[in-house]
Amino acid sequence: MYRLRRAEAKDAKAIRRLIYAERLNPFGLDWRRFWLAIDEDEHIIGCGQVKPHFDGSRELASIAVQRKWRRRGVASAIIRQLLAENPPPLYLTCRTELTGFYTRFGFDEIEFAELPPYFRWTGQWVRILHWFTLGQVKISILGLK
Repeated sequence: MYRLRRAEAKDAKAIRRLIYAERLNPFGLDWRRFWLAIDEDEHIIGCGQVKPHFDGSRELASIAVQRKWRRRGVASAIIRQLLAENPPPLYLTCRTELTGFYTRFGFDEIEFAELPPYFRWTGQWVRILHWFTLGQVKISILGLK
């Protein structure tokens, strides 16, 4: 069993630990934007946020769930909560193999020319990363309109 709640200042360190453990983007981790999944012992088992960018675009980000809690609907519950509070348009960046998961929530791949400035800039870095890893790292940018 788990429940969702908004993050509190005391959760900031645990959020960072979970994000680092999952090797997600460690930038823009403001605890005030996070929703958390909490187990019966009050431990954080998952998290997620919607973060704003300089161009006014918003990103579904930092979706992380502890390994032993995966495939139990934790990430889906967090995403549904975040989407309920943050209407489209929203964007996200994910490993390409996860696009199927996010399409269940209405996200689709967006043409590069249609992306807001922040995500066009991110897309350039994704292309560079792809080149440097000889194609081993594949990242997609999705949008919900």
